[in-house]
This record gives sequence, structure tokens and C-alpha cells, in this order.
Amino acid sequence: MASVATTAGIRRVTFDRPGKLNVLHAEDLPGLRDIIVNLDPGVTGLVFTGAGPAAFSAGMNIETFVGMDPAGAKAFIGRLAGIMQAIRRSPVVTVAAVSGYCLGGAFELALACDLRVVTTTASFGLPEIKVGVPSVIDAALLPGFVGLSKAREMILTGDAYRLDQLPPHSIANVITEPGLLAEATERLLERTATHTRTVTAAQRRLFSLWLNNPLDTAVEHSTDEFAETFGARETRDQIAHHYRRITGRSS
Repeated sequence: MASVATTAGIRRVTFDRPGKLNVLHAEDLPGLRDIIVNLDPGVTGLVFTGAGPAAFSAGMNIETFVGMDPAGAKAFIGRLAGIMQAIRRSPVVTVAAVSGYCLGGAFELALACDLRVVTTTASFGLPEIKVGVPSVIDAALLPGFVGLSKAREMILTGDAYRLDQLPPHSIANVITEPGLLAEATERLLERTATHTRTVTAAQRRLFSLWLNNPLDTAVEHSTDEFAETFGARETRDQIAHHYRRITGRSS
């Protein structure tokens, strides 16, 4: 299902069924969640990509839904929701490196990530409605990316959309040619996955806080997050390092 490699503090997860557009099977889901949740302390970035240029992933295999009853559907979607939640709650920077098709649950996974590096061949869609099931879980994030009207169009048609059919700067943080996807991803990681894990985890929790609370509540809890980062040794070390760099004096 997925191959995993961790080097220089970056865990890379590759959906690895290139002959079948890197589709996911229901039995893949528990292992995928474990990969996301069980990060070594030295990991500062988590990257998802697909094997080959044709697809990031075409989403769940259609066979997943054959013969499914309501109880089975509830259990399945709960497992998939757990993966999206694990990505959103990860203490490290999360990046989707997308080439080719990015559909269904895989598109939701890409939306759950902090950042997306996207090739000019990429196309995005939620085809669930075409097979008789609704788009759920992190499809709820789509209006925040493309606007409510376009999100409803994408969900109700189930069609795949190229970048030039979507609002500018909506899905992709970085756009690159297919052969340069890995290089472009590394450059983005150099800018985002090199901060302390303490501050990255705090900032990611704040993203969720801002998204899910009124402004006054979000601001109040933001001050708590700020204060708690000073309980970590690496916060104090990082401040001391930059103080020496800027002033030439030890703190």
C-alpha cells in the first residue's frame, strides 16, 4: 500500500500501487494511521506522495463499497476520519506532493495537510457522488480553499479539475513541472520543517483553534499556547541562539 522512508528528519509516505493509480484499500487504513501517529522525536516533517507521475492517488478502491451495509459504512468512514484527524493533529509540518490524479479520500488527505506542492499535470476531484455516496470528512475544508460556490460545483459534479480550472493560489502552495516535484518539495521543507518541534506543534494546534472557535476565544487560548512553549528547553535554546546571532552576546 504505502512505502515509508525517514531521512534527515522527514518521514516520506508513498502510495505505491502505480499500476492502479495508487488506489487505497480498506485494509490499508489502520497501517496508514500508525505511520502518521507513531513519529520518532527527531521527525519534523511528514510528506505524502504517489509512486509514478500518473497519480498521487485515485482514492479508495471501488471494491471497498461493494456489499457495504450501514454498520460497515460507519466503521469504514470512522477509520478514514481517524487518518484525516491524525494528519491535522500531527505535531509536525505535513505536505502533500501531488502529481497527476488526486481524487476522493486522497484529495481530502491532501486538504488535511498544511501545504501542497503540485505539478502542472495534477487534477483534483471528489467523484464519490458519481458512485452514489456523499463526500464527507475533510471535504468540509474545500470551501475554505476554493470558495463555497466552486466547492459545491466540484462536489456535486464529481468531476476532476485541473489547476487552471480552480481559483488561483487555492489548492497549490507551490506549482512545479512533473520532473521537479521532489526538488520543489525539498525546498519547501527547508523553509517549513526546520523549526523546533515545540513551536511547530503549537502553531498547528493554533490553526485548528482559529478554525473552530470565535475570535475572542481563539485569542484567549492563543496566549496559553504562547506561554506553554516557554516550558520547553528547545524554545529557550532557540531564543538564546538567535540572541547570540543578532547581538553577538550570550543571553
